[in-house]
Amino acid sequence: MKNDHEIDYEIIGGEMQCIEIELDPQETVIAEPGAFMYMDSGIEMETIFGDGASQQGGFMNKLFNAGKRLLTGESMFMTAYTHTTVGKAKVAFASPYPGKIIPVDLSKYGGKLICQKDAFLCAAKGVSVGIEFQRKLGTGLFGGEGFIMQKLEGDGMAFCHAGGHIIKKVLSHGETLRVDTGCIVAYTQEINYDIKFVGGVKNMIFGGEGIFFATLQGPGEVWLQTLPISRLASRVLSFSTPGGRKEEGSILGGLGNLFDGDGR
Repeated sequence: MKNDHEIDYEIIGGEMQCIEIELDPQETVIAEPGAFMYMDSGIEMETIFGDGASQQGGFMNKLFNAGKRLLTGESMFMTAYTHTTVGKAKVAFASPYPGKIIPVDLSKYGGKLICQKDAFLCAAKGVSVGIEFQRKLGTGLFGGEGFIMQKLEGDGMAFCHAGGHIIKKVLSHGETLRVDTGCIVAYTQEINYDIKFVGGVKNMIFGGEGIFFATLQGPGEVWLQTLPISRLASRVLSFSTPGGRKEEGSILGGLGNLFDGDGR
């Protein structure tokens, strides 16, 4: 028998997805602040302190859970949505940027999934949202986005969001995948995560991909995203700064603006 609340859901949309969750009486779903989209009457919202796994125990226990969330860059608070009347009621949540929503039944993955620190969207009440430190020194010093990650623990449904399209890889025992750290969305707890040096002077100076990448060694499952939000933000910033516009494919560069109507 599951300890976490059991919920039904439907993922709606293609590139700008939302998730609609159907709740029975007294069922609860927890979500990140700002993820809420709409809900039926009969559902009550409550701001909770910590990760929402359990509101039992003393203040120090709740403070510790909230502190763990701060280390991953998230709010100390989460929002719980509980169906308090009869029948069924629905509540919906939306991703903060274009991409996909990944449903994960934690009971099928040994009760634990490791994901990027901004990937969690919502989950059935009872799912714990904590932190996962990468233990190796190299990972800690050079891992970038992959150093402090979130861990989702429990036996219920959890939902992550990612940018662009999702690619799921199933790695056999000893099989290794080398990945840009920002492209990792989540992986199962059996995966061995490490950071490797790219090597080569030309790669370091002219490669444009950074000098470190993540290695994921099986057995286990890995979810990858094609458009990390950090990569998107970096590109938008480069175009928004003075002189930051790049004329890809144009040998005229800025001079071409005089001919295409964009000269100022």
